[in-house]
Amino acid sequence: MYLSKDECWYVLFVNTNQEEKVKKILEREVGDEYKFIVPTRELKERKDGKWHKVRRKLFPGYVLIKGVMNVEAYYKFKKVPGIIKLLRNEDEVLTVDEKELKVLKILIDNESNNIGISTLYKENDKIKITEGPLVGLEAQIVKVNSRKGRAKVSLSFMNEERIVELGVDVVKKI
Repeated sequence: MYLSKDECWYVLFVNTNQEEKVKKILEREVGDEYKFIVPTRELKERKDGKWHKVRRKLFPGYVLIKGVMNVEAYYKFKKVPGIIKLLRNEDEVLTVDEKELKVLKILIDNESNNIGISTLYKENDKIKITEGPLVGLEAQIVKVNSRKGRAKVSLSFMNEERIVELGVDVVKKI
C-alpha cells in the first residue's frame, strides 16, 4: 500500500450525520498531528414565515484530514467508530487533488470551515458576485434561485463533479 511521507489532504467516508462526532473522536484519539474538518455551508431557510440562517454540511458523510498518512495512522483511523473507510483505490489511499483544494480553500478558508453567504446581482444573463466566498467563481455557478436565496455551484471533489447549493443574497444593481 502506497502511503505519503508528505502532508496531504485525505477523505474519510463516515456514517451520515456522524461527521462531527467522528471528528471529535479523531481529535481526541489522534491528536495534534492531523487537522480534521467537516466543511459546512450557510443557507437561508424559511420556517414559520421567517428567514433563518442555518448550517448544513457541504459534503454529507465525509471528514477531510490533513496530515502524513502512514501504516500506523491508517490502522488507527480504521478503528474509530463511525468511520466506514478511508477513500482509496486498489493500490493507495487517495489524496485530494491540488486543483480541487484550491477552490475549497477559497470557499472555506476561515476558522469555522463554513462557507458564508455571497452577495450577487444579475446583469442581463450574467451573474456578478460583489462579496462573499464565491467572488471570482462566477463560472462555476450553474443556477441561481433568487426566491430561495441559493446558488447551485459545480465543484470537483475526489475527481467527481458535484453540484452543491450555497447561500446567496440576490440584490438589485444600483
